Amino acid sequence: MKSESGIRPSAGLRHVRYEIRGRLARRAHELERQGYEIVSLNIGNPRAFGLRTPETMRLAMIENLAEAEGYCHQKGIFPAREAVVMQQQERGVAGVSAEEVFIGNGVSELIDLTLRALLNEDDEVLVPSPDYPLWTAAVTLNRGRAVHYPCRPENGFVPDPEELASLVTPQTRAIVIINPNNPTGAVYPRNVLEALARLAERHGLVIFADEIYDQMTYEGAQFVPMATLVHDTLCATLSGLSKVYRACGYRVGWAVFSGRTQQAAEYLQALELLASLRLCSNVTAQWAVQTALGGHQSVRELIAPGGRLYESRAAILSAVQRSRFLTLAPPQGSMYAFIGVNPMVLPDFDDQRFALDLLEQKHVLIAPGVSFNVPYRNHFRITNLPDAATLGEVFARIEELLAGYAVRPRERSAGEKVVREVVRSASRSK
Repeated sequence: MKSESGIRPSAGLRHVRYEIRGRLARRAHELERQGYEIVSLNIGNPRAFGLRTPETMRLAMIENLAEAEGYCHQKGIFPAREAVVMQQQERGVAGVSAEEVFIGNGVSELIDLTLRALLNEDDEVLVPSPDYPLWTAAVTLNRGRAVHYPCRPENGFVPDPEELASLVTPQTRAIVIINPNNPTGAVYPRNVLEALARLAERHGLVIFADEIYDQMTYEGAQFVPMATLVHDTLCATLSGLSKVYRACGYRVGWAVFSGRTQQAAEYLQALELLASLRLCSNVTAQWAVQTALGGHQSVRELIAPGGRLYESRAAILSAVQRSRFLTLAPPQGSMYAFIGVNPMVLPDFDDQRFALDLLEQKHVLIAPGVSFNVPYRNHFRITNLPDAATLGEVFARIEELLAGYAVRPRERSAGEKVVREVVRSASRSK
């Protein structure tokens, strides 16, 4: 007999969220179809703001189209994997060969595969809060449990290794480290990373180092590759072409394994099995990897004074400094700012309500802080990809909306005072 209840989704999706492309983004698309111009700051998509992929990468793909018509090895084409190895060696990571490199359809696919090959039911993974929400979602989808370790605003969103150590249990299998961080822009100091490496080694935990923003740092912030610090456990470094090389649509990422790879042989074989089941990743775009990593690093011009990302970040810092509502731990890396709203000024502020109001009234799309698995409701994330002038207009709209929030409680208080006076007057006249 046909069911009247409809087709139900998997129960495994009950606790899976990815609000960056969720309800607000769908509403933004509806508004655009109605003719409104929406400034979309919810996603780090360089092409949407005129930042192009280097031409040499496009040419590398065109010249190798004939070599991209068939399947390749499940781990990826050799020139791409070898280019990743050379980058790691230049950074001081020893003992890595092309056999320890897996190419995927973006880092997103590799996050899923690396966790699926590792986790059993109810295994725990330490994930930063705030996090890039795919990490929490992928742990959940692969039967694990994400245990969030705080990266507090008052500490510049840098984790406390001692606090993190207190969360380790017999069920803990791995630590996720996002550095430079998305969404906060924090760049972790060497001593913190060293402490996290020693913690993982003591407990035999796998380290997943999400370093997709590795070359995006500002004003002298020093990026330290995690793999240079990890020796006595397994370290997986994840990166790709999407951000530094402005090639999100190419969908090319890689995971390179270092440290105790021999002791992790069975795990790596399991990962290769999963890579084989999806046959291979996009072959055409893999031909851009060697050119990207070995060629001119144009991102350096973008992050230097006068460069697009540097000046956009400066515009954000300046706007926050002028605001009576906003706070910000200055982002030292990546392409985002995780902005706070002062609870002393707006005690009733709610990030989701604000994001919806900003979209509906001011036509600006942002990601509310709750999207990034934090327990507080007074933050939101924007990308610094637009030019400084566009960001100036965005902050003018934000300030106008927040000023309206600040006025309404006073109006309500004044109205309540009038009501009380009327009641008292009526009482005296009786």
